[in-house]
Amino acid sequence: MDNVEVKVYKNENFSGIKLPKYMTEHSSGMDIYAAEDKLIPQGNVELIKTGLHVEVPEGYEIQIRPRSGLALKKGITILNSPGTIDSDYRGEIGIILANLGSKDFKVKKGLRIAQMVLSKVYKIDWKEVDDLNKTERNEGGFGHTGV
Repeated sequence: MDNVEVKVYKNENFSGIKLPKYMTEHSSGMDIYAAEDKLIPQGNVELIKTGLHVEVPEGYEIQIRPRSGLALKKGITILNSPGTIDSDYRGEIGIILANLGSKDFKVKKGLRIAQMVLSKVYKIDWKEVDDLNKTERNEGGFGHTGV
């Protein structure tokens, strides 16, 4: 496994927060923390600040994903998941949290609210053709193998 250097800038919202970190030796995602207190009423969506700005190397992206524990125990997930932080974005990382749970949810500064995963980006070179190779599935779409 190769490490990739990502530059990070911490703005004034970051005070007292930890940098994202891997929680176990073999974790692929780093937990990222809230930099503010905010209430997310049941059924609502809020943008949560992290206080972080990053410089992702060209050819990579950071994906923002939900934390499974928050999803299962509290019904908290991330809209547009996975979110993408492109290599040319320099603004503050914000996490779009949705409360699908049965109660209002309080985000507290320092709470682990999401995971971030560094991923290699591959660019597409389109090749126009007159037909595609046939497969056993072919055009079978949603529910084509049963419920």
